Amino acid sequence: TELIAQLAGAGVALGIIEGIKPGPLLTMVIRESLSKGLKAGMWTAAAPIFTDGPLIIVSLFFAGWMATEPEFLAIISALGAIFLTKMGVECFTLKLPYTDTQEDTSGSFKRGVLTNLLNPNVYVFWFLIGGPLMASAAEQEPIAPVIYAVAFLVTIILVKASIAWILVGDGIWLTPRRYSIAMAICGIAMIAFAGRFAYQAIHLVG
Repeated sequence: TELIAQLAGAGVALGIIEGIKPGPLLTMVIRESLSKGLKAGMWTAAAPIFTDGPLIIVSLFFAGWMATEPEFLAIISALGAIFLTKMGVECFTLKLPYTDTQEDTSGSFKRGVLTNLLNPNVYVFWFLIGGPLMASAAEQEPIAPVIYAVAFLVTIILVKASIAWILVGDGIWLTPRRYSIAMAICGIAMIAFAGRFAYQAIHLVG
């Protein structure tokens, strides 16, 4: 029971840290909230369920393999750089949406999933930190890793969705000028993350 409580607390704590930490997914959440509406942002925030979830399971078995295969992370980093550059450039051409239009949020969810899948930091976290932690805990209490994973995923999704709501709200505060400035900041952030990913890919294969 004590081990389960400790891992649940660790999952919540790491979920909060990863949720508020600036990164590609949080930037995408804000981008989609601004361009498609708050509902789209919420769907984007739910991406970790379909990205981190499978990675959690895989990391339990292949944590050691990741440390010996830098080429895998290099490929992910390069693809992530390309995708984030494309999304970042688009931020400078998106227009303020009309509040009475109903946007299809399926595209936002897919972009959120793709953003997270092409983020090498997600793989580093689960294969080198989360996976070994859960594997060691499973030896003492099999249910502990499940509690940890659920606590982490629920927390990170709630935190990112809350940030989108706080920053975007119902869109009343948005004016064309404020919208353009906010989207430009998102665009610059995405391009900066793309540059970091590209550098990481070069460093890994260099």
